[in-house]
Amino acid sequence: MAENTGSGGGGNAGLAFIVGGLLVVVAVIAFFVFGRGAMPDTTKDVNVDVNLPSVEAPAKN
Repeated sequence: MAENTGSGGGGNAGLAFIVGGLLVVVAVIAFFVFGRGAMPDTTKDVNVDVNLPSVEAPAKN
């Protein structure tokens, strides 16, 4: 009868690193999306006034 030496299951280690890496990426994205990346709440008042000269179509001949 063959004895189990405990050398199996090495394929799951790679999968664990991939899943762990994805969790870290999702956590970083969530921090910047929901926590605004520690950016202060600043609002800017942008008041734009555009005055253009009137343009008319050329006269027909």
